[in-house]
Order: sequence, then structure tokens, then C-alpha cells
Amino acid sequence: MSDPVILFDPWPRSAPLIFANNMQQRFEQLGRVIGLEESANGKLAAGLVEATLPDVVAIVGQTDLDASRLARAPHLAAVINVEGNFAQNVDYAECFRRGIQILSIAPVFAQPVAEMALGLALDLARGITSGDRLMREGSEQYGLAGNRDAFVLRGATIGFIGCGNLGRALIPLLAPFRPRLLIHDPWLPDSLIRELGGEPASLEAA
Repeated sequence: MSDPVILFDPWPRSAPLIFANNMQQRFEQLGRVIGLEESANGKLAAGLVEATLPDVVAIVGQTDLDASRLARAPHLAAVINVEGNFAQNVDYAECFRRGIQILSIAPVFAQPVAEMALGLALDLARGITSGDRLMREGSEQYGLAGNRDAFVLRGATIGFIGCGNLGRALIPLLAPFRPRLLIHDPWLPDSLIRELGGEPASLEAA
């Protein structure tokens, strides 16, 4: 039995950005990897992708996969999106119909982005960046004069428009502030929103 064929097309990412330590070696042991060297120069050429489709079982990347391409990939079982988004260059409905798994690294990015979101919220609430700029300019103010636009996150009402990987990573970070969370997400049932500690809300309310 021949080794499974894996198409490696991670642009705009690259192998050095994806693999750490000996992970690339382990990846190459999973099967016959096509495109590893070519991907160092950017997105794979259409000709190479087309030539690989009849035998490919997995694609690592955000390769264009319309219905006609998917039809030419009868053995395709999984697409691993290493960019973290779901660009509209894949026929997701056809993948769902055929049982092709669409996997994403988005959960990995959620934690650092959630920490950044919390940092930005604190900056906005306490005027950290603006205060720093005023001090550098020698025009800082103190007491009430310097805090007229400041507010506290503790007990604040915070709205979420959507509550996917990022929202669910951010909620635990906000917990010490004991906020009221208004969550609008038409893809989530109200019961799950409440389990997350939020209140179901309309788009306007959130």
C-alpha cells in the first residue's frame, strides 16, 4: 500500500512558521508530502495542485478548492487551514456533503488574541496610551482632570458580537472584573450562552 499523499500549501505562512523543533520531520513521516520545497517560494502553482488532486488525502493550507477541484480529489479526507480563517475559496458545502473535515488552528490563536483584547480594553478604560503621550509631551494632568474619560471594567456591561474561539478565550480573563456579558451570536443557543456566563442579546443590545 502506497503512502498517503499530503499537499503542503500553507501560504501566506511557511514551514518555519508552522513547525518547531522536530515537528517537520514528524510531519514528513505521515506520508508523501508534495509542495514542501515549492511552498518556500509562495503559493503553489496551479499545475502542481491539479496534478496532486487525484491522489491527495489531506491538504495543509488554504488552497483554492471549488466544486470542480474537489470532484477531482476523490480521496481527500481533510483540509487543515493553518491561516486561522475561513476564506471563501473553498466549497464548504461540498466538503460537508462528502464528509471532508475542515480543520482550523483558530483555537490556538484565540488565547494570545484574547490577552491582547483584554490589554486593549484596560488601555481604553484607564487611558494608558493617551496618558503616556500627554506625559511625553509635558501636558499631563492629575486627579479628576486626568481621569474624566476613564472608567472601570469591574462590574461593566460588555457586549460580544459573536462568541467563537476568541470570545470563549476572553470570557475567563474577564471573570475577575465580574462584568455583565451581553452576547449576540445567532449560531449559539441561548442555553449555551448562559452556560458561558452571558446573557443572550440582540445585535442592537450587544
